[in-house]
Amino acid sequence: MVEFPKYISPKQLLKLLKAEKNPHTALALFYSASRDPSFAHSSTIFHHVLRRLVDPRLVSHVGRVVELIKTQKCKCPEDVALTVIKAYAKSSMADQAVDVFQRMEEIFGCQPEIRSYNSLLNAFVESNDWDRAESFFSSFEAHGVTPDLRTYNILVKISCKKRQFEKAKMLLNWLWDNGFEPDVFSYGTLINALAKNGNLHDALEVFDEMSQREVDPDVMCYNILIHGLFRKGDYEKANEIWERLLEASTVYPNAATYNVMINGLCKCGKFNESFEIWNRMKKNEREQDLFTYSSMIHGLCEAHYVDGAEKVYKEMVESGVLPDVVTNNAMLNGFCRAGRIKECFELWEVMGRSGCRNVVSYNILLKGLFENGNVEEAILIWEHLLEKGRVPDSTTYGVLVHGLCSNGYLDKALCILKEAEERGRDLDMFAYSSLINGLCKQRRLDEAAIVVDQIGQRGYKVNSYVCNSLIGGFVRASKLEAAICFFQEMSNKGCSPTVVSYNILINGLCKAERFSDAYNFVKEMLVKGWEPDMVTYSLLMDGLCQGRKIDMALNLWQQVRDKGLKPDLTMHNIIIHGLCSAGKVENALELYFQMRQGDCIPNLVTHNTLMEGFFKARDCNKASGIWARILKHGLQPDIISYNITFKGLCSCNRLSDAIIYLEDALSHGILPTAITWNILVRAVLNSGDMT
Repeated sequence: MVEFPKYISPKQLLKLLKAEKNPHTALALFYSASRDPSFAHSSTIFHHVLRRLVDPRLVSHVGRVVELIKTQKCKCPEDVALTVIKAYAKSSMADQAVDVFQRMEEIFGCQPEIRSYNSLLNAFVESNDWDRAESFFSSFEAHGVTPDLRTYNILVKISCKKRQFEKAKMLLNWLWDNGFEPDVFSYGTLINALAKNGNLHDALEVFDEMSQREVDPDVMCYNILIHGLFRKGDYEKANEIWERLLEASTVYPNAATYNVMINGLCKCGKFNESFEIWNRMKKNEREQDLFTYSSMIHGLCEAHYVDGAEKVYKEMVESGVLPDVVTNNAMLNGFCRAGRIKECFELWEVMGRSGCRNVVSYNILLKGLFENGNVEEAILIWEHLLEKGRVPDSTTYGVLVHGLCSNGYLDKALCILKEAEERGRDLDMFAYSSLINGLCKQRRLDEAAIVVDQIGQRGYKVNSYVCNSLIGGFVRASKLEAAICFFQEMSNKGCSPTVVSYNILINGLCKAERFSDAYNFVKEMLVKGWEPDMVTYSLLMDGLCQGRKIDMALNLWQQVRDKGLKPDLTMHNIIIHGLCSAGKVENALELYFQMRQGDCIPNLVTHNTLMEGFFKARDCNKASGIWARILKHGLQPDIISYNITFKGLCSCNRLSDAIIYLEDALSHGILPTAITWNILVRAVLNSGDMT
């Protein structure tokens, strides 16, 4: 308990209260003085204490102080009552504000004037009680109160909170027409509301009107617009507003402006520009705070510029700004993504010594270790988390199970998931879907199906990703009937098939040359309102081409074009490969030329396919022409290109030419494979030239 001196004057008490930085200690001192029946507080003391109680965390004490004012019959100016009303307004306690307003003369010994009316009006607005606010405003005239600009600014705020932006603009125009002069708060309220609502175009128009009306925007107006434009991804316009701020003569960037610029530029990937702002901030002696450093570090790490982020981090520490857990996590994530495991552990130790780790920190490190193949270290971190009494969240389990499965530790993942279920831990679908996907990839389909059933039994709803993983697993294992059966049961599990689900099944059926079944599923898609996408049609065409049904594939190609769809590169390559396989190389070449006319640029696969087609047709000249086109269009032949050429030239008994191409491959750093040597050795043996 705070000891109160025996003899102290109100003036001395006020001095002590002002000197005490801790609001709770100051309040205890005030209450200690209040317990002395002979001590009478002055209105200045009451006002000082009430100003410190505006904080919502302390507002519960306001009522007790008000009762002391009433008990001691301390006559206070209107400013004291205003502070009480504002404290209640800030905490959305409109009813308490009304009670104080109605008893102002009884409690404070003063009459409410326009400022008190405005404060109560604002209290209704802060409580989102707009009907009461408008009703109270309509009573101003009956009480003989004349609204001032502050009143109308609050009305502008009401319109903005109700998203009645046109009404707010009309009110501003009305003010100008009736002799009022809207100020920066009038316009700032509207600009802020429009920007937060995403109406940046209108916000900029209002901002420009300020200059036309000779109302100088304050730095907050600039900050609001720059922040809103960056959120929208409009770097050019945000930078334009920044330049206008620099050119303005009555306002200057503050620390918040620099923070908004740095954060926005980083998120837009403009890191050189963000460093320019960073250096300008230091040059102008604007203090960089934790948010500034954190924005730079996070942005640089997201752009994989970890060296730059590390430099900023070290500068932050050296300047005396202590990194919080969010900043440390950003830097840790950057190290993890860059594969700098040594630095990860060094930072991890620093975070541990400063007590700056949370569950997110563990999640980041676990993910980084798994992605870099450090499975044993990841398991140790997981065990450390449990030893420290930390409670893993759903993300932790998702990262852990996914990491273990991705690195081939399926049984360990199964064990951890089982333990989590038994302990009633928080799990999400990511953990289950990772496990199911891992089991399917290792063809442990029975176990995967059991896990899917367990998901439903535990009250979770399976999603399409989980179902598609299992369908894909059945298809890869050539268990098409099981895939179809599960596909048809998806709806019973609360998950409708998606286009991806159909595509997986159609692909499997086409590869098994069950084209009629594949087409039936396409028809089913259409009946159920799913529009087949380019992948669907490409899978069907690929299946038809592989089944040597090129005419059916070409018919489907025409259907795609008739629907107004534009065949992509993959679809072109499928048809070109199908035509070449069917010996229709000239048709394939014609389609190749059409590709460029339709803005679909052939890639190396396209050229390799055509070249192989011409070599099979024993047309070495045209095949060589395709090779020339590869070089002409700036493509780099790969080992597949060379192997096709080796095989084609050797089949035409042009072994010496093939050797020239081999030397060319070696000169470009392309190393022969086993296939290369197989082609060349066979050609030499067949030629009988062993010299």
